[in-house]
Amino acid sequence: MKKVTLIFSILMLSTGVFAQIVPKFGLKAGVNLANWSFANDDIEKDFRTGFHIGALAHMHLSPQWALQPEVQYSSQGTKTDLGSQGSYTWKADYINIPVMVQYMFDNGFRLEAGPQLGFLVNGELEDENGNKDDISNDLKSTDVGLGFGANYLTYSGLGLGVRYNLGLTDINKERTNETKNRVLQLSLFYMFDSHHKAKSR
Repeated sequence: MKKVTLIFSILMLSTGVFAQIVPKFGLKAGVNLANWSFANDDIEKDFRTGFHIGALAHMHLSPQWALQPEVQYSSQGTKTDLGSQGSYTWKADYINIPVMVQYMFDNGFRLEAGPQLGFLVNGELEDENGNKDDISNDLKSTDVGLGFGANYLTYSGLGLGVRYNLGLTDINKERTNETKNRVLQLSLFYMFDSHHKAKSR
């Protein structure tokens, strides 16, 4: 709860301090390579390949610094191989709200880092035979994390990005095995404002 309160405080502070800054809007989408980190590392696991899609608002604070809040749907989870018990795909889909602070270089490259708040919208367990069970009640409804990444924006307004989301919340309600989200995102994004495009590099 303290982590969630901290994230909301950051969001409210950002809204108040930067209310006079006109944001430039864009869309983004891409591939997720998602996994879960378990306290019990004996579990054999693999990436769940998913996707993310959403919108962003880019706000220049200075020629080199910007704030970029986003809202995105993100399919996450992991795959596990339990030997004689079979293989399973654990699906956990979120509405994520990252708030990235970006440092912008003159050549179009950007480095970014910031907090992320996620809201669980779907939890599902699928076995190797395609049988599915709802596991939403076994997972916590919110997830707090940190994102780290890099982007490149072209003059056309099209950009490429990579981001690693490090979950800080134990999302397992049962606390039988501490479980945290780990997601690598590869993204394409597009900025709508033509003036912003010309001044972004």
